[in-house]
Amino acid sequence: MRLSPSITASPTTTSTTHSPTFHKERLFTIHFSKRNPGPVQQTGIQKEAKKDLSKILRTEFAIKNIENKVNSKKYNNLWPKAVLEALDEATRDKKWELALKIFGLLRKQHWYQPRCQTYTKLLMMLGKCKQPKEASLLFEVMLSEGLKPTIDVYTALVSAYGQSGLIDEAFSTVDDMKSVSDCKPDVYTYSILLNCCSRFHRFDLIEKVLAEMSYLGIECSIVTYNTIIDGYGKAKMFEEMESSLTQMVESGSCLPDVFTFNSVISAYGNSGQIEKMEKWYDEFQLMGVKADIKTFNILIKSYGKAGMYEKMKTVMDFMQKRSFHPTVVTYNTIIEIFGKAGDVEKMDEYFRKMKHLGMKPNSITYCSLVENSDVILDTPFFNCIISAYGQSGDVEKMGELFLAMKERHCTPDTITIASMIQAYTAQGMTEAAQELENKMIIMKDNSAITYLFDGMGCAQWDFWLEK
Repeated sequence: MRLSPSITASPTTTSTTHSPTFHKERLFTIHFSKRNPGPVQQTGIQKEAKKDLSKILRTEFAIKNIENKVNSKKYNNLWPKAVLEALDEATRDKKWELALKIFGLLRKQHWYQPRCQTYTKLLMMLGKCKQPKEASLLFEVMLSEGLKPTIDVYTALVSAYGQSGLIDEAFSTVDDMKSVSDCKPDVYTYSILLNCCSRFHRFDLIEKVLAEMSYLGIECSIVTYNTIIDGYGKAKMFEEMESSLTQMVESGSCLPDVFTFNSVISAYGNSGQIEKMEKWYDEFQLMGVKADIKTFNILIKSYGKAGMYEKMKTVMDFMQKRSFHPTVVTYNTIIEIFGKAGDVEKMDEYFRKMKHLGMKPNSITYCSLVENSDVILDTPFFNCIISAYGQSGDVEKMGELFLAMKERHCTPDTITIASMIQAYTAQGMTEAAQELENKMIIMKDNSAITYLFDGMGCAQWDFWLEK
């Protein structure tokens, strides 16, 4: 298979597995110069820092004040900056219920002017939160305000339907776009549609979409090709994946990038086809596509799953020589691999190395340790894992772990409860946070903590988690 005019021959492969060729690259030379700022500069920096902190605190207070007013009907002349920033924050954090309430408050303001850009952001958020019904209702609200949908609005609605598996509704929305003169679907719209088809294994529709794009004169972009290649790869449809890659290269306008690289080697690595993975690693190197940290994480995971620990170590050594710093994902992968292999010592070694480098273990790290090691499950350990899940927004898992403490006869302390209150507050679950805070206040001794357990049955947890 000929991927590039610059390649005169494909890398040779034999029946024995070989490591990918790591090509040498010139390292950067960095020259340092001393700088000795005077007292005037330090004072200026300190003043600027205080000014920035003051601004941040004022903004956070204003946003929190807006959030407290969303259920009121009497506020119609609020400070625009505070309302808009509160909406942006809720949208960014994917707190869709709060975002819609703030948007309702925004629409009541006397200075409010409907904008398609605002609706686009909200529709994209609702898509990511798997709320197609709310997205459809929001679209109707936009029409009722007399706004004419733009390509971006329609595309966001297509995404909202598609991400929830409502493929028919997504295609219907694209058909609606075609009937609007200045709102025809573009390559971005079709790329999102193809992504949804791939995600829900509707590969029978991909050729239909590509044929329609060709008929309308819309050329595939690099994102389009990458979406199709990644979808085929994850479905282990290797022949179709390589065929799409060939079409991508032969198009001449879209050359493979690191995303293409990672999708292909991940597809073969996850299926245990190490020789194919290594062959394609070399192919992409010859095409001039450089690996990134995700590429090496894929190699580590693939070698680890295959039990090829020496090759896994070779990749780690190469990363160190080429200044590719391992991430939390890298260490989580290694810890999980050794955990499944039953090598507790190696798990502990890399866990300690991870913490020594200043990396903060997350919920995935702790989950691997709980499932695969003989680590002592005491209160400090549960505090770490509860905090990790709380910070990731998974309050349901956090609740399960709290109940698991009772089963393990581990007594929660104020750190446990404070972590949970912080997590609930961040997710907008104020009632659950307040009830926990009230219980925390009456905790005067260890027997009071037993009361906390006894007063918190599974039914009550279910009630909180539904909030």
